[in-house]
Amino acid sequence: MNIGRLLARARGGLRARLIVGFAAVSVMVTAAVSTGTYLLSERYLMRERTETATRQSFVDARLVREVLVAENTTPRQALERVELPVGAQALINRGDEWFGSSVAFGEDSLPIELRRKARDGVAASQRSDLLGELRLVVATPVPSIDLVYYEIVSLDELERTLAVIRSSLMVAAVGTGLAAALVGWWASRRIIRPVAEVSAASARIAGGDLTARLGRQRDAQLQRVSRSFNAMADALQRRIDRDARFASDVSHELRSPLTTLATAADVLAGERESMTPRAAEAADLIATETTRFRRVLEELLELGRADAGADLLEIEDVPLGELVLAIVGSISGGDCVVELAPNVAGTRIATDRRRVTRILTNLLENARTYGLGASLVTVDRDLGVVRISVEDKGPGVPIDQRDAVFERFSRGATAGRRGSEGSASGAGLGLAIVAEHARSLGGRVWVEDGAGGVGARFVVEIPA
Repeated sequence: MNIGRLLARARGGLRARLIVGFAAVSVMVTAAVSTGTYLLSERYLMRERTETATRQSFVDARLVREVLVAENTTPRQALERVELPVGAQALINRGDEWFGSSVAFGEDSLPIELRRKARDGVAASQRSDLLGELRLVVATPVPSIDLVYYEIVSLDELERTLAVIRSSLMVAAVGTGLAAALVGWWASRRIIRPVAEVSAASARIAGGDLTARLGRQRDAQLQRVSRSFNAMADALQRRIDRDARFASDVSHELRSPLTTLATAADVLAGERESMTPRAAEAADLIATETTRFRRVLEELLELGRADAGADLLEIEDVPLGELVLAIVGSISGGDCVVELAPNVAGTRIATDRRRVTRILTNLLENARTYGLGASLVTVDRDLGVVRISVEDKGPGVPIDQRDAVFERFSRGATAGRRGSEGSASGAGLGLAIVAEHARSLGGRVWVEDGAGGVGARFVVEIPA
């Protein structure tokens, strides 16, 4: 996978984790604070409401006792003298008799445990769900007149207050989480920006742009990292330039003796008829190896020019379909089928004719050398790119070697067994030149299985 994509994916994952981390921590803290706030509020409000209802019940019980003692009235008449709070109800238990301010509540409405405590002379209160609503029941014994006064108070208002508190805390938690996510997004931008610059520069260097450097950083620690990175890039550029110049110089120096050898091989070939069989065989071997040597040298010079940046693009309008047909016809004759997509035939694209020619020529020669010859060449155009694929009839390329075959001097583990000509016909530079030209055009090249899993398919994708 491209290093730029890997770095971009890692950078995006780190940024997402930072944002999610900020939001998650904020939500957990807010949830804990909100839960604690709600529980404390509920406890405080319920205690205050219970104490208020208890005091009111004691006052009302004292009033009932005074009315019954002073005026010698019935418990029902005494209840009529009590001014109950809004929504409250009252019950009086005297012996086996029960008197209520409302027919909605009677003896059976009251909690059994509360009635037992009241009969034992203990004042108590208890929350209970009565008639589908949460209510507070306060029992106040009046031993002097053998009477128990019960007051039933609605907690509906308190429940509404607690509901408002719950809703407010939930909204606050959500709002805090969103705010934390925004803060995380802002902080991640500041944190990730230097990483993004390093990843972008690394991707450019990996793509062949050795001039990529990091700018000045505000932070002292990041500035040291920037200087170290730039020093590393400078050293890498000097090393690659030195190696490229060395390879180019060696290749140029070999041209003169190679020319002499080629001339000598031609002279020997002219005298072949007069030679002994052993001498003629040696002359043929010299001619073959001299031709191979010349080809390797030309490929090394071509790669050296590309490494030194001296091989400039020459963009022109190219009739791609006609060019492909001409190249395939000259190299493969009629043994290879050419399929042009309807959107390719008759159209022209802006590209470098020489590089496209070299790419297709090398792929066809690679198929002839290692894949028993090319069987199908297809050209398609889609979304601003052109794809040229060359299929062969050979055993294919193993998955673990599909990246290595585009490296220099690599012929794969099957070299010497693929095709009829074996490995001696190439130096492993043809596909490296294809990859180099594809990158120069802003494209890429890869290998996959052929149709039906037979052979190999080399695909070149370049901008249209």
